[in-house]
Amino acid sequence: MRRAIAKFLFHTLWGWKIDVPYPNHIKKSVVVAMPHTSNWDFPIGILMRPIMGSNISFAAKNSLFFFPVGIIMRALGGYPVNRSKHNNMVDACVDIFKKDHNFKLCITPEGTRTKVDKLKTGFYHIAVKAGVPIICCKFDWGHRTTGFSAPFYPTGDYNADLPKILAYFEGVKGKIPEYDYVHKD
Repeated sequence: MRRAIAKFLFHTLWGWKIDVPYPNHIKKSVVVAMPHTSNWDFPIGILMRPIMGSNISFAAKNSLFFFPVGIIMRALGGYPVNRSKHNNMVDACVDIFKKDHNFKLCITPEGTRTKVDKLKTGFYHIAVKAGVPIICCKFDWGHRTTGFSAPFYPTGDYNADLPKILAYFEGVKGKIPEYDYVHKD
């Protein structure tokens, strides 16, 4: 029933399609979702999961987890992240990967829905420390398509790996294209 409702909203009502589904044989991964330029990215991502039969969790700022909304956020697979003080989010996420044998964590490295000049690097460090691949997920509002890349296993050299990761997002347009992240060499 949940899948049928998600398909109706995602495909029929909103006109989206998934061109490449999540590679379900990969049980653990850090999913990098870009571009993140609008609050509408969230329902698109939530509706994709039951359609694909993949349970991907997400990290969101802890201010979104107030009562009673927090109950819904957690039920949808959310993990609150405190961005206001220096804490070790990377190690906390790595601990979850160590305990859960089927954990996929979606992170938006822009960290916000506005224009940024630099990505947050936590997604990369989580993947390296947890020993899991990075799988890119596009939200292409220009073509109303989403999809996933092949798994990318980070080498530990962020500066060398980042251009390879960002290559997947070339030509992808966010809902608000002027907010799209553009990598500067």
